[in-house]
Amino acid sequence: EVQLVESGGGLVQPGGSMRLSCAASGFTTSGHMGWFRQTPGKEREGVAVISAASEKTYYADSVKGRFTISRDGTKSILFLEMSGLQPEDTAIYYCAAARGTLFIGDVFRPERFRYWGQGTQVTVSS
Repeated sequence: EVQLVESGGGLVQPGGSMRLSCAASGFTTSGHMGWFRQTPGKEREGVAVISAASEKTYYADSVKGRFTISRDGTKSILFLEMSGLQPEDTAIYYCAAARGTLFIGDVFRPERFRYWGQGTQVTVSS
């Protein structure tokens, strides 16, 4: 059974930090993986993506310098380290995995990712 299970969400104060984790199982995690987020009434947007061999990372302009994506040596656990969190970062965060490698122009396109987690809520509020 294919599973992507996120953890680590919750409530944090503005300026705070949080780490999200995503455990993948049931498929070969040899492709790009990434984090997306979504708020009510808005489209799902790409936040950070890491390449298949973890040699390249991509970030949305809104999170550059604040968020860091990484994956463990087995490539089956994906992380998102978030710092300097702001209320506009409040969203449901989803872990996603592509079936293979992606062209650079596709890394933030949700439809290019085959597998998705159930999402974890991140709320930034005082």
